[in-house]
Amino acid sequence: MGVRAYDIIIIGAGPIGLACALEAKTRGLSCLILEKGTLVNSLYHYPVNMSFFSTSERLEIGGVPFVSNNAKPTRNEALEYYRRVAASAGLQIHLFEEVSKVTKDDNGFAVTTHKHGYTAKDVIIASGFYGIPYLLNVPGEELSKLTHYYTDPHFYAFQKVVIVGASNSAVDAALETWRKGAEVTMVVRGAEIGQRVKYWVRPDIINRISEGSIKAYFNSTVTAIREHEVDILTPGGIITIENERVIAMTGYQPDLPFLQSLGIKLSDDAVRTPFYDPGTFESNIKGIYLAGVICGGMNTHSLFIENSREHAVKILTHIHSKNT
Repeated sequence: MGVRAYDIIIIGAGPIGLACALEAKTRGLSCLILEKGTLVNSLYHYPVNMSFFSTSERLEIGGVPFVSNNAKPTRNEALEYYRRVAASAGLQIHLFEEVSKVTKDDNGFAVTTHKHGYTAKDVIIASGFYGIPYLLNVPGEELSKLTHYYTDPHFYAFQKVVIVGASNSAVDAALETWRKGAEVTMVVRGAEIGQRVKYWVRPDIINRISEGSIKAYFNSTVTAIREHEVDILTPGGIITIENERVIAMTGYQPDLPFLQSLGIKLSDDAVRTPFYDPGTFESNIKGIYLAGVICGGMNTHSLFIENSREHAVKILTHIHSKNT
């Protein structure tokens, strides 16, 4: 089979990648989305009972209405919405096909995966940040009892569970597993539950901690994990508790080394913001565009679906203008 040619290749089948493909379709440009996981992979890995902070209309893409049965749409509703949008628009998407190499030539770009080779005049990177978790870097982190991805609380019923973190994902995991009968201990690096925790959930976790239903160690870190125990460094010294499962909700980071491998420049500060033109979202490599949360570098809390949807319009307006 020969190399397949497209006007645009999009890396990432999340909501913003889909939004870019919808914009490309309206402008008559051929487009292929390459995704290393499943459709809207990041959303798929959210907890099964999760509700969004945003309302459904703020999650819409391509002008397609998102009708929810709830004031705050659920993960399952979002999965169904984005699947239906992709299917009804007839978007061309290759799932579980990770891009390994992108090289520039006189005709555009050669894009290589473990399955096929493609060419495109332009490339849009909308890969998000959910694929690489921050590690604890402690002995025992490799044990199968630890996960960086929490999904379903039933799995943890009647077990001793340590949850690392104090963000939305950590709080959801703590409350849901506790309600399924788990004995929950939270280990929090800071002095309190995160201020970004959803306003209707934060009082719940604070009350559960105050009454002693959920144990919490603040200003503390996990220092070692063993098959039946966890060591925690607290302000009063190291303590050891019995443990069967560890859920490390330590956050995730974008694949910045991949951007660097393409020649995309990053800022020298800790945020490592990729270079792009804020008017067109074109990177310093002409013909490679950035879309969605990847634009924020390590500041993964600055961009969301609702304030990244406009990226698709700006990118495709610029690409279309080059071809007319």
